[in-house]
Amino acid sequence: MRKLFGAALAVLLPAVMGSAVAQDLPRLQFKAIGLNSPTVASTVNEVPFWRETIPRASNGAITVDITPLDQMGVDDRTMLRLLRLGIMDFAGMDISKMAGDDARFEGCDLAGVTLDIDRAREACNAWRPIIDRQMQRNWNAKLLAFGGNPPQVFWCRSVLGGLADLRGKRVRVFNNTMRDFLQGVNATAISMAFAEVVPALNNGVVDCAVTGSLSGNTAGWTEVSRSIYPMSLGWSINVLAVNLNTWNRLDQRTQTFFLEQVATYEDGMWETLRQGTAQADNCNTGRQPCTMGRPANMTIVPVRPEEETQRRQLVEGAVLANWARRCGAECTREWNDTVGRTLGLTAPVPGR
Repeated sequence: MRKLFGAALAVLLPAVMGSAVAQDLPRLQFKAIGLNSPTVASTVNEVPFWRETIPRASNGAITVDITPLDQMGVDDRTMLRLLRLGIMDFAGMDISKMAGDDARFEGCDLAGVTLDIDRAREACNAWRPIIDRQMQRNWNAKLLAFGGNPPQVFWCRSVLGGLADLRGKRVRVFNNTMRDFLQGVNATAISMAFAEVVPALNNGVVDCAVTGSLSGNTAGWTEVSRSIYPMSLGWSINVLAVNLNTWNRLDQRTQTFFLEQVATYEDGMWETLRQGTAQADNCNTGRQPCTMGRPANMTIVPVRPEEETQRRQLVEGAVLANWARRCGAECTREWNDTVGRTLGLTAPVPGR
């Protein structure tokens, strides 16, 4: 009996202690703007995290009003500016879309550099101190977590013949490193917000568009495109960040509470990415299991071995070189010592 009681106490004590800590938290209310609502990162992780997990874990002491950015009519590229001004306390955003202000924000998601989820996470963990430093130094914000979306692939109005068939086509992209890649295959890159892509594909404004293999499915791209060419241009890495003034006003208990909750949230984001990636092809071709998307009848055009060789040449050439020029010598050396070392790649340092 004593052993049974001791075992029960060992199980219950952490929960009781956690409850006691939660009960001691001050009553606080925050505002957050989140990721595009059709993405599984938003529906599976982000919105439930703010609306359910945080209130429950804090025993009702902390509540957060979360609205996805597309429902707010907010331009993705302005998110850091809004966060710096304190328009919201927390923000989820696609970090590469901020690279017009600082090329470092593309550093762990350069087009085609990582093709494996674990490697993508390793790259971002290696680059985490640099992103956090830049946010705190220039944007009055603190980095809390990384997440991602399924592989960023080509959705096309016609059935694509392969990589060479992109030549001369107008392709929607959403960051500079994708432009670098498309320049190497003589395609025309067109910047366009996620919400504008369905009518653009439907009306022939663009021939193809890049987004996640599952994100396009949940956003209705299957209704305006016929094929998917699954050469990955990255993971649309997103971050969760907090306004630094908001963060600094929190007492130590509350900061610790958020850091613990965010660590679990980050693990959940990567697990959802893994599950979404595994289901994407099923959903896009009408097979099961498909619990995270909608059954569709897309043609998936396989990437041939010689095209994979060309991808590597483009990444190690145009993608790394153009990004290094935008980021500068000091930035490139930091990347080579962190992300580059992790991935076994070296970006050419400008000026050498």
